[in-house]
Amino acid sequence: MARTVARVIVDALSELGVRQVFGVVGDALNPLTDAIRTTEGLEWVGCRHEEAAAFAASARSQLTGTLGVCMGTVGPGSVHLLNGLYDAAKSHAPVLAIAGQVPLAEIGSDYFQEVDNDALFSDVAVFRATVTSPDQLPQMLETAVRHAQGRKGVAVLTVPGDLGERELTADRPPRFSLHTPVSRPEESAVRRAAEILDRSERVTLLVGEGARAAREDVLTLADRLAAPMVLTLKAKAGFEGDTNPFQVGQTGLIGNPAAAAALQDADTLLLLGTDFPYRDWYPEGRTVVQVDTEASHIGRRVPVDVGLVGDTGATVRDLLDHLAAAPAGAEGARDRAHLDKARERFHQWRTGQARLADPSHDKGLVGRVRSALDNRGHDIRPETLAAAVDRIADDDAVFTSDTGMATVWLSRFVDMRGERRLIGSYNLGSMANAMPQALGIQSVDRERQVIAFCGDGGLSMLLGDLMTLKTYRLPVKLVVFDNRRLGMVKLEQEQAGLPEFGTVLDNPDFAAVAEAMGITGIRVTDPADVESAVRRAFRSPGPVLLDVLTNPDEIAVPAKPTVEQGWGFAVAKVKEVVRSHGEPNGN
Repeated sequence: MARTVARVIVDALSELGVRQVFGVVGDALNPLTDAIRTTEGLEWVGCRHEEAAAFAASARSQLTGTLGVCMGTVGPGSVHLLNGLYDAAKSHAPVLAIAGQVPLAEIGSDYFQEVDNDALFSDVAVFRATVTSPDQLPQMLETAVRHAQGRKGVAVLTVPGDLGERELTADRPPRFSLHTPVSRPEESAVRRAAEILDRSERVTLLVGEGARAAREDVLTLADRLAAPMVLTLKAKAGFEGDTNPFQVGQTGLIGNPAAAAALQDADTLLLLGTDFPYRDWYPEGRTVVQVDTEASHIGRRVPVDVGLVGDTGATVRDLLDHLAAAPAGAEGARDRAHLDKARERFHQWRTGQARLADPSHDKGLVGRVRSALDNRGHDIRPETLAAAVDRIADDDAVFTSDTGMATVWLSRFVDMRGERRLIGSYNLGSMANAMPQALGIQSVDRERQVIAFCGDGGLSMLLGDLMTLKTYRLPVKLVVFDNRRLGMVKLEQEQAGLPEFGTVLDNPDFAAVAEAMGITGIRVTDPADVESAVRRAFRSPGPVLLDVLTNPDEIAVPAKPTVEQGWGFAVAKVKEVVRSHGEPNGN
């Protein structure tokens, strides 16, 4: 019996190992969702917003390394997918989006809800096509999947509403055979890089997610070079923990002084699996060697002396084979003073951060003085909350974080030890990603602990999909940093010397909102209650929303603060005081 277009697509997804499809049902998708309904082992996760569905599919793909799938119906349904698909594209996550379309004969007539999907997705997709005949399948589907997986990006297949139920005249099983090649740079380039590293006195590694699969090789290289290892945020999972004696944390605005100094003090930088995007954080005048699988990424952020295009693990192993046992002119092993200095700075910084995270910090002399300036309401410090989550969370927990201050606190206080993983919108930088990404991750494994670091602004933007967690009994733990602010925007304004404006959020009691939705809600206002509340949240079955009122005036000091930034904060605070006392409703 000939199969329909919908059945061919859904059968192929099942054969590919796809276990969840995220989306919102409707008109053009009805044949596809009905085929999912009757397919064993394939779950339809009906979201409240297509953007959440796309975020969920992207996160699932990033966690598993396999194809994520989402669906949006005609017009607005497809448009709503766009932001989550941009996140997938920027995160290099293979995602297939099935988009609905008006009936075939109506395309081009400005029909009700008609949107030109091929134009809509032209910037975000590595492949996009509209099915105009059943006999274009399964080849068009095979092409879409190969593009998504082979190019690690988004493929969009548009299906008009009257094609899903039509039968193929020449059906056959789809063929998706695709093997990822392991590439290596030319040996001459490896030799040049090894020569540079051999004669360098102080090497610092900047390690990204592209090196995560080569962890042991990278650690061996760091040991050989006596090099401190600065991590990008996405490299935390895989390179943090006590088993890495080289790492000194992150750089950039969310980083720390030890990492900034490790880069500044080096004479040679070795970039592995990253082209860290913030140019201001690269020191000038250093020799740079970069390893990346994409030739177009070499030298994209900083001038490079030697670029090695190839798989990070294979390239690092080749480098190890070419490096001398000791640097040129040295009688013994490489001097480890650069590494030891960076690690000591990192230890000192972490010790200071731990004091900030102590719930009793504001009761001491220093804490009382500081709180008189930046925490007059005696709210919970976000450092306290993040550190408590780190202590209590499982060693194989998966974390997501909203873009903004929630990511700052996760970066500084949550250690990606053991088998922990971290997913976020760290390339696109979208708001509202943490909860829907956690939704997608928890759908993969309902037993593994999944923790979302949510900003109050991000959570409220896609608040409706809390119901998706409840409907599908997904035991995600939502930790809400409720500072009643768009905190990162507030920080940006004050850094520029501007008074805070437009960032205050009139929040509900999020715990009460969760309870009204049938989700366990816990609200915390006292620093002394943070530890017990986190333990209760993580022990409770099903989804839990932990709403913690945190200090809105907490300042995340950059890794290398400038005089201009400090002056900006001072001026902004004066303006805020003048404004608040001068207005009729001021303090």
